[in-house]
Amino acid sequence: MNLPGPLAKLLPRLDLDGDRNLVREAWNLLAGLPGGKTLFSRLIGQLAPYSGTVGARIVALRPGFAQVDMDDHRGVRNHLRCVHAIALCNLAEIAGNVAVAYSLPDDARFIVAGLSIEYLKKARGTITATGECSPTLTNDRVEYTVPVTLTDAAGEVVARASLRTLVGPKRRGPRTDLN
Repeated sequence: MNLPGPLAKLLPRLDLDGDRNLVREAWNLLAGLPGGKTLFSRLIGQLAPYSGTVGARIVALRPGFAQVDMDDHRGVRNHLRCVHAIALCNLAEIAGNVAVAYSLPDDARFIVAGLSIEYLKKARGTITATGECSPTLTNDRVEYTVPVTLTDAAGEVVARASLRTLVGPKRRGPRTDLN
């Protein structure tokens, strides 16, 4: 694949534990390019393959904020012909996670330690998840609560989620299967 110079330098090193914030770098590089947000969304799907199965699109990302859309399609529906509860949960996790990931300093990483969600009404059509966190995260070992609101195309809230996210310093040294 022939990639433009800055992108070619970024993509061969898809190491989230490296010495930089890959999510922030990739978004800042791609978001302004034609098709860049789509490419970034696919990159997130590659970094977190299970999350990539819902086909979410990151449409806005800045420190402490993410907006992510998911179309209503057969792959995310349940037997009642509405968006499946777990697809909504997956979308909420993506929105919360990219808001956190973008906001982290280069020497920090995170993991979700818990997630709760309240389903308020059947979800149909394009669903938008908005995740918000502190825009000034540090690499200190701290637990953050990241609220996520999911709305339908009419702007009605279909679900509310809360992610318990643990932030801490990146590990240094060689990676093994145990760390």
